[in-house]
Amino acid sequence: MKVWDPDVALSPGCRSVCWERGVVTRGQYGPRFRQKRRRVMLEDYTGRKWAVVRLQSWFRMWRIRLRYRRLLQATRIIQMYWRYHNCHTNGFLQGRYELTANQLGLELEIFLGSQICRITECIPFPIKN
Repeated sequence: MKVWDPDVALSPGCRSVCWERGVVTRGQYGPRFRQKRRRVMLEDYTGRKWAVVRLQSWFRMWRIRLRYRRLLQATRIIQMYWRYHNCHTNGFLQGRYELTANQLGLELEIFLGSQICRITECIPFPIKN
């Protein structure tokens, strides 16, 4: 049976391998090393999580902006046609809008001589609560 003799000189490479094996097998990475590693992993996870949240919010904002621009374009088309119609029929268009964080409220009154057409519409934006 061969016994390890500390007096025998080991090469530096052999010493490092022996040290590493001893540390790994005995789990002697100490609590500080584990805490530091855990903190680094949590910071990495948190960074990735916030990146995903930021991307989701940008995508939602883009969709809401797209829908708002479509509604704005539709409103402009309606106004253009009714202004043209107003010039030829002596009627007029009156209305107001209210834009809140989660919906667009439209109230239009169209007067054509003795006829009145009232349109009231609340259009919700698709916002995740």
